[in-house]
Amino acid sequence: MASTSAVKTNSNDVTYFKLNNEINRPVNNQIPLHKDQEAVKAYFKEHVNPMTVQFDSVSEKLNYLIDNDFIEEGFIRQYSEAFLNQMFEDLYTRQFRFRSFMGAYKFYTQYALKTNNGEQYLERFEDRIAFNALFLANGDEELALKIADEIINQRYQPATPTFLNAGRKRRGEFVSCFLIQATDDMNSIGRTINSALQLSRIGGGVGVNLTNLRAAGDPIKKIENASSGVLPVMKLLEDSFSYSNQLGQRNGAGAVYLNVFHPDILSFLSTKKENADEKVRVKTLSLGIVVPDKFYELAAHNQEMYLFSPYDVERIYGEPFAYVDITKEYDNLVANPEIKKTAINARELENEISKLQQESGYPYVINIDTANRENPVYGTITMSNLCSEILQIQEPSLIKDNQEYEVMGTDISCNLGSTNVVNLMNTPDFGQSVDTMVRALTYVTDHSSIDAVPTVKHGNDKYHTIGLGAMGLHTFFALNKMHYGSPESIEFTDAYFLLLNYYTLKASNKMAKERQTVFHNFEKSKYADGTYFDKYVNEAFTFEFDKNQKLFEERGIAIPSVDDWKALKEDIKEHGLYHQNRLAVAPTGSISYVNETSASIHPITRLVEERQEKLTGKTYYPAPYLSNETMPYYTSAYDTDMRKVIDVYAAAQKHVDQGMSLTLFMRSVLPEGLYEWKEGRTNKQTTRDLSILRHYAHNKGIKSIYYIRTFTDDEEEIGANACESCTI
Repeated sequence: MASTSAVKTNSNDVTYFKLNNEINRPVNNQIPLHKDQEAVKAYFKEHVNPMTVQFDSVSEKLNYLIDNDFIEEGFIRQYSEAFLNQMFEDLYTRQFRFRSFMGAYKFYTQYALKTNNGEQYLERFEDRIAFNALFLANGDEELALKIADEIINQRYQPATPTFLNAGRKRRGEFVSCFLIQATDDMNSIGRTINSALQLSRIGGGVGVNLTNLRAAGDPIKKIENASSGVLPVMKLLEDSFSYSNQLGQRNGAGAVYLNVFHPDILSFLSTKKENADEKVRVKTLSLGIVVPDKFYELAAHNQEMYLFSPYDVERIYGEPFAYVDITKEYDNLVANPEIKKTAINARELENEISKLQQESGYPYVINIDTANRENPVYGTITMSNLCSEILQIQEPSLIKDNQEYEVMGTDISCNLGSTNVVNLMNTPDFGQSVDTMVRALTYVTDHSSIDAVPTVKHGNDKYHTIGLGAMGLHTFFALNKMHYGSPESIEFTDAYFLLLNYYTLKASNKMAKERQTVFHNFEKSKYADGTYFDKYVNEAFTFEFDKNQKLFEERGIAIPSVDDWKALKEDIKEHGLYHQNRLAVAPTGSISYVNETSASIHPITRLVEERQEKLTGKTYYPAPYLSNETMPYYTSAYDTDMRKVIDVYAAAQKHVDQGMSLTLFMRSVLPEGLYEWKEGRTNKQTTRDLSILRHYAHNKGIKSIYYIRTFTDDEEEIGANACESCTI
């Protein structure tokens, strides 16, 4: 029988928080990491084990969870009782152990299934893995075992919405975020507001492109100066996201994007200023700017730039403003007397962007020409998402007065997962691991049906997009004695993402053969004509550093040869690809703690991270695998030249068909000698520093920049300062 009563621990008996906090108290100039191990053991002994409902068998557990509406019955009944018993018992015998208190704490507070009163646990880590594997395999026993093996070995991690909700009876959506666009008419604006409400209710963050909307002062029905521009729509969206917040479970999350050549750009940026008037200030909405190459050129030469009326541009070009190539058409737009335009100084706008990034971390930056130049599929990318890594084509809609679609365009849902670099590099079969991950992600895409927003459903049905990324890159560097941003670390990144690209292409091609289905307009893509593969078949990848070559050879991971790429090219030309997009590097938050590895592919921010938890106070998290050997290679992001971070991301970006959430970490007072242009000048961070780094990123082929995070002296963001100079 299930034991549904737990023994509550007396708060006076709890020692795990105290033990964890002792990490931040050096003893004889050493970080007492053993205290974190003691904290993990105490956490299970004092809290998890007493508060977990016990069952006598796997069958009893599954029947209880189904009968009490915790787990859906349908996906479980696809498997035999014998198989289910075998799978769960196999996972239990792996004897998985969390290596850090933070990893265990994050899993049990954020992911584990709990009783209705929230006081007892109904799942162990192995159970959540099993439910993910069984759900994502959709009755395929062999695939279920493979998915479970990838997750229990922490080679693969589904995105939080999938990992949290897979198999649950009462759940949210499995996808991470959405992208929608407004066109320049009231029907579209109304539909966009409704879509924002619906998507915020059911899923993650929502990105909205406002570039197509006419500017303040543009005419409406031939009445001059009638339009109020994008700011009122921003306020409507912010209120919508705040209202529709998944029953209070999270704050409404939304981002709005605007092209820098839109006449409302300065007003748009001013909404995030600290001294902005309350009538226009947006507090919770994220801002992103869409930046064509022409802006970088004009700013570099300190030239005047013209902002163009979207209303006039659409009227003359016959397509929405966001779909017009500003860089290509700039001179024509300037010369056309029928297009209303406003002149500003490009460098002054650049300075405004940098000032706002210093104040708030916003705006995100999308280098739109780079994204479209590297885009291998037919169509136009116009925007990104809440975290700036999704870069997919969209098509505009035409909506009738009764809110029905005359032309249904396509919008985007993001279906994400992440490889763990440290553990995937130890897989017995790199190709099979990636194939399994692609199939797990594909199930979510195939079974995602956002009926409330038809354009999102339409785009998902046509393009079958996924986004496989990576985390733990800095951890891998530290374990293998590479400094982040060193030439050998850049070469490793290049090789790793080349492999991800190759094997996701191979998996997608295999699925296209199996299903006799390709993504919409495959025949118009650079995959179909073979030109996408030029960079791989014209020059073989070779290692410059013996160390990297050994890292792959010792693990039996072969880098695809030119002949391998040629064979794949012909296979894809003949049979196609199932997925329009395959790769995207998202930020990883709490899920990287559960995986006990460094977040995403950026550097760690501190040796011992300090987290302020709402109910329990401060919790400390030592860098993964921190030791006297790894410590010299764990330089804080705030003490790293951001050009090195950009270089690492640029190496990955060569192979990633979408984007990456590239965060820049800055100090308000920059370390001496980090940036040569600071010599003889103030060591305080200036707008010039950010402008230089944005131009550097653009020149390196970076498609997007996420937040700018600034450490200021009074924030103590580094945390655990007493540990920074210790040994272990």
